[in-house]
Amino acid sequence: MHYLAEGLRLPTNGLDYTILAIYFVVVLGIGFAARASVRTSLDFFLSGRSLPAWVTGLAFVAANLGATEILGMAATGAQYGVAVVHWYWIGAIPAMVFLGLVMMPFYYRSKVRSVPEFLLQRFDKSAHLLSSVLFAFAAILIAGVNLYALSIVVEALLGWPQWVAIVVAGLFVLVYITIGGLSSAIYNEVLQFFVILAALIPLTLLGLKRVGGWDGLTGSLEKSHGSDFLSAWGGTGIGDANPLGANWLTIILGLGFVLSFGYWTTNFAEVQRALSAKNLSAAQRTPLIAAFPKIFIVFLVMIPGLVAAVLVPKIGTPGSDLTYNDAIPLLMQELLPNGVLGIAVTGLLAAFMAGMAANVSSFNTVFTTDIWARYVKKDQPDAYYLRFGRLITAIGVLASIGTAFIAASFSNIMSYLQTLFSFFNVPMFVVFIIGMFWKRASMKSGVWGLVAGTTAAMINYFVIYKQGIIDIPTDQGANFVSAIVGFVAGAVVMVAVTLFTAPKPEAELAGLVYGTESPDAGEAPAEGDSAWYRKPALLGWGAIVLAALCYVPYSF
Repeated sequence: MHYLAEGLRLPTNGLDYTILAIYFVVVLGIGFAARASVRTSLDFFLSGRSLPAWVTGLAFVAANLGATEILGMAATGAQYGVAVVHWYWIGAIPAMVFLGLVMMPFYYRSKVRSVPEFLLQRFDKSAHLLSSVLFAFAAILIAGVNLYALSIVVEALLGWPQWVAIVVAGLFVLVYITIGGLSSAIYNEVLQFFVILAALIPLTLLGLKRVGGWDGLTGSLEKSHGSDFLSAWGGTGIGDANPLGANWLTIILGLGFVLSFGYWTTNFAEVQRALSAKNLSAAQRTPLIAAFPKIFIVFLVMIPGLVAAVLVPKIGTPGSDLTYNDAIPLLMQELLPNGVLGIAVTGLLAAFMAGMAANVSSFNTVFTTDIWARYVKKDQPDAYYLRFGRLITAIGVLASIGTAFIAASFSNIMSYLQTLFSFFNVPMFVVFIIGMFWKRASMKSGVWGLVAGTTAAMINYFVIYKQGIIDIPTDQGANFVSAIVGFVAGAVVMVAVTLFTAPKPEAELAGLVYGTESPDAGEAPAEGDSAWYRKPALLGWGAIVLAALCYVPYSF
């Protein structure tokens, strides 16, 4: 297990701890306030489908902007350079727009409580059960990543051993999610979004000032790392060498399509926020509203990583006691005065709690509604499932504490996350996308597509890449290839199985396949939804155009 580099302790004082204490009191206060609205299991798992679009939109981006995003993307910037923009402008925005414009009508109108439940309606129980188990397992692993990321910060703040930080932080999140359910998580995520920005903006500005501004930063990096380190597409020709270890084809197909769409459209930790919106229009606008801040957040995580690469040239290199994950705590120690340091620490803890709460709340929903209520304890009173949801939340947090120690073995937690996404999200995405656009896809093809996609991605990573059968320069490059392999294998097997098995009766596909009309497809828009800023299509195209304009400086 990696422990934070010796001597990397933050010079906090009473002012910093006061800011931190105030924040924790507010978080718990929100949890207790949300408790009053939790009367049914729907309230606990989906906030009673009552939240406005601006709340769910900010929660949507905050749920993704966890500690893994901040520490991991800064680590990726320090390791791979400007190529980190791919995870945002190619690897997020298009998929978020697709979710809002194309997939949310399927999710919301079907009145499902989870992503696996949609697979039950489209395919059969075997696809539903397998996807539920895979998702629940992945959610616990990813929650553990957030917990480990937090332990890095707490160790730097208090000098606690990592295992103590992991246990204490996990129990705190357990309290506020168990009390207030999803509403508590979402309203805290809205608060956390602004606290995170308050932490990252001064860190970015002071980092740039320390290295002589943007010109000083790029000049230093070009000398030490080469020009490709400062170009998103530099050296990405097939067969060329570049810091990321991936070519343009694997970036576009592996990250831009398979990994990106697999994460943003089927990861219930994100989709759950949109499903809690008050109507279909608000549900569609949720990921589109989130896309606009997502376009610019990349600068707040990339620049600190680049600054760390200048200030600590040996970070992440063999023989150094600093891993890439240490980039943000290192800059906090070096750059921030007391008071601002307290805000920054609070922001990182907020980021951790947003990410972990998103995964734990999605885990308790899937485990309760898709596994326990459907296959173990059927037809129980609603109060029973509300109690069980709180119990499984506690179990999920305890399991996350265990998986946090797995994440500690990776020097770049974002590489670890992308590995998990290629194993779990990609196979689910291929089953979704084929099931949604091909009416003939049979009921049995879903489960076999999941099995084939997951197995192929794991074989590519653990056997073909790790055993050196094919030389792939970096873990990230291997993740892109694993995603493509998993997608292709799942698609081929689904087509093959469909040719030899019976399709689902066409009458049961209404509203589940593109081009078929759901029973309430003609519902009238909610009152006040005629304004241009309430139209999902305009918001979606606006996000795409803005992201494309941002890409111009990096396209040469």
